[in-house]
Order: sequence, then structure tokens, then C-alpha cells
Amino acid sequence: MTLACPTPRHEEDVVLLGHGAGGRLTAELVDALVLPALDGQHGPLEDAALLPGHPDLVISTDSFVVSPLFFPGGDIGSLAVHGTVNDLAMRGARPVALSVALIIEEGLPLEELRRVMTSMGKAAREAGVPIVTGDTKVVDRGAVDRIFVNTTGVGQRHLALRPSAALARPGDTVLLSGPVGLHGTTVLSTREGLGFESDIASDSRPLHRLVDVMAPLGEQVHSLRDPTRGGLASALNEIARDAHVPVEIDESAVPVPRAVAAACDLLGLDPLTVANEGCMVAFVAPAAADEALAALRSLPEGREAARIGEVPSSGEAGRVTLRTLVGARRVVEMPLGEQLPRIC
Repeated sequence: MTLACPTPRHEEDVVLLGHGAGGRLTAELVDALVLPALDGQHGPLEDAALLPGHPDLVISTDSFVVSPLFFPGGDIGSLAVHGTVNDLAMRGARPVALSVALIIEEGLPLEELRRVMTSMGKAAREAGVPIVTGDTKVVDRGAVDRIFVNTTGVGQRHLALRPSAALARPGDTVLLSGPVGLHGTTVLSTREGLGFESDIASDSRPLHRLVDVMAPLGEQVHSLRDPTRGGLASALNEIARDAHVPVEIDESAVPVPRAVAAACDLLGLDPLTVANEGCMVAFVAPAAADEALAALRSLPEGREAARIGEVPSSGEAGRVTLRTLVGARRVVEMPLGEQLPRIC
């Protein structure tokens, strides 16, 4: 995202963030400029918001500018569906309906547009959510990069589930539904021609069925978050900050595919900060941890679910700590900015 005054007279008149900037920079921009202007809420910023007057309904919107448009394991069309379905799921909701808005660059080959729309329709049908309305705009060549997609979703909450980033508690078990780093490294490798995409594919997929199988646990499911931009590090820091609790995870327990680890080593990236589009973090009461883990593993999309950490009863509130493979501890910081731009 880039925001700038067209004719600044002072250096402080300009706010400039690189494409897809995330972590602390985006949070500061939202807190300082966006929310005050829009009379926004105070407190945790969730993946989806409750509809005023309708506490059983949630709404979420997201825009997708991924480059390249097509990559192993997905494309901008399926990613747009999965991303919004997953944001609804992180508030404990089943998707009810989606809207889609397309901003298309003049000259985009019709075959590319057809591929995107076919993939989007297939993803929506597989997720069981209809696309009920939308909009299309064609802009001058160079005004966008081929095609940008916005999706908005409405979901209906499970009656028993009320997850929030602010509800993590001391003693909670931290679960992860699958491996990390697949989406970000796949998109980067495809974009830059690094060759890793022959060994890995994006994990882009809907997560609402994982939430469905956890619904019987009700209020024992405290927090859910899908670690997209900023990766697992960002998701854990957001929950630790909003719930005012420490979080500790075990490096040996976090599933990192070998090809992802190799790519990150080569590129100097931390797998914990690389984006994902098909896994989620769950903070659950310790008494429900085994049942929750078994429920996640009962579905194909959760078969590699793992227990990766806990919320200790003591420690600095808001701090995320990693127990390393050699037994040391290091602080996992909120990413300052997006390491891999335009990955969603």
C-alpha cells in the first residue's frame, strides 16, 4: 500500500509504505490515520467484524494483488476466495456469501481473465459459498498490474464459538493446523524463477471446516488466527499483544517443510515470518487441547496439525518467545515490514 500527498510541502506530509507492507508499519498507519478518520473501534482488530445489530453475523473484506497471478497450488482467483473465507472462519463463522470486485488493466488477455474467473468459481463451489454480487472496472494500461481482486464475505457464527485475539489466557495450549512458509516461498520462487516451486506449492485452501470440527469445544477455543502476511510471528504477536499475555513456542514443534527451510536459508528469511494461506493458529484451554488436536487431524487440511507452544503463567505480557533447537530462548519480534511484497 502506498499513500502520499501529491504535492507535499514538508517531509512529514508524506506517508510511504512499500507494496504489501505489514507488521508494525501498517499497524501504526492504521492506528494513527485510518481508524481516527473513520471513527474506528478501539481494541483488537480482528480478521472479521461483527455486523452491528446482528451478533450472529460477521463481515470481512480483503484485496488481492499477488504477483504472479498464477503459481503452484493456486492463483489470484482461488486465493481471493480462500482468503476471505478464512478471515470469516477466524471469528468462528461459516461463509454465507461473497462479493467480488475486479479492477482489470486494459489489454489483459481474455484467456488469463477466464482462467482467474474459472478458478474463483471452482474455489467458491468447493468452499460451499455462493458469489452473489460484484463489480468490474477496466482501467488504463499501467494503472494496475494486470488484475486486482477485492472480495467481501458475510458469515454466520457458530453459536458456541466466540474466538477473539483478546481472549488468549494463561495456561492455553497453542496449536498450529499445518506447515508454515509454503505460500510465501512458492510465490517468491515463481516470481523470481528460483526453482523451488518444483518442490513446493502454496498451501492456499479454505479453513472453515477445521473451525467446524472445533465448534463442539465452544468457549474452550479462545483465539483463532490465520498467519498470512507477517507469518506465524505476526499472528502470535498480535494475539499476545491484544490478550496481554506472554506466548512461548518450541522451534522443534513448528512444522517447516524441508524445501521451505532450504529456500529461507538461501534467501536469508525466517520461516516464522513467511506468509501462509492454508493454516491457522488456535489458542485453546489446556483441558481441551488433546480433543482439539484430534479434531484438526481428522480432516485432510489438518492432518499435520501440531502442538507448538503455550501461554505461560508468568512472563512479560505481549512478548513471544521461541525455545530454540539448542535449548536457548529468543524473542520473536513483530515483523517491521513485509519481507515478501505482493504475496496475496
